[in-house]
Amino acid sequence: MDYETLTLEVRDGVAHLTLNRPDAANGIDLRMARELEQAVLSMAGDRAVRSVLLTGAGARFCGGGDVKTFGEQGEGLPAYLLEVTTRLHVAIAGLVRLDAPVVAAVQGSAAGAGIGLVGASDLVIAGESAKFVMAYTGIGVTPDGSSSWFLPRLVGLKRALDLALTNRVLSADEALDLGLISRVVPDGDLGHEAETLATHLAAGPTKALAGAKRLLHASLESTLETHLARESEEMTAAAATSDAAEGIAAFVSKRAPEFRGE
Repeated sequence: MDYETLTLEVRDGVAHLTLNRPDAANGIDLRMARELEQAVLSMAGDRAVRSVLLTGAGARFCGGGDVKTFGEQGEGLPAYLLEVTTRLHVAIAGLVRLDAPVVAAVQGSAAGAGIGLVGASDLVIAGESAKFVMAYTGIGVTPDGSSSWFLPRLVGLKRALDLALTNRVLSADEALDLGLISRVVPDGDLGHEAETLATHLAAGPTKALAGAKRLLHASLESTLETHLARESEEMTAAAATSDAAEGIAAFVSKRAPEFRGE
């Protein structure tokens, strides 16, 4: 499918999903929200996708919603935002539920819904000069794009309130210390490091990685006993895969495993 606001290309198991509105700081308008929804749904049904690398073209990862476009809506803004958020939220939920692990590479800044995309990604690598800010209340609106769901779970309620109510800007190191992101690397190494990580995950035991994702997300909403039962179910399912047989055989033989995602 041809997209206008993003690009999607699958190479060697890695789906390269790039927000591509660099002149608008990769801001999310209705077209991008629709195309993100379509792209994520297409990846969910593609067995060739074994990991996802989420990036933004140009100087910034994602500036959040396209505020200029919002200003053009006049009295139609509430209806416009309802459709934008409805489409965007399908995309966000789809990213989280993908079997394939999602790696985000953040350069420049992540603001507003860009924070939601960071939260929805499994691993987040940021360049050392990257900045992170909620920004919503600064223009008189409230959070969307899963930012208000992930933030308290990642950094704690009081810190999330601080970030959402004051719009304090975090440096990459501060975001790392708070648990919002996974790693900080020199700006010049960001692309290489993110690509290497996504490629490494794509070569891994796909079904086991998917099961691990499901378990960790479910742990936030489960009782201990319920979660222990889920662990048994996922372990049993993973043990029946060819990748498990290969991984165990490789361990016993003291060689590197060759996983095929089966």
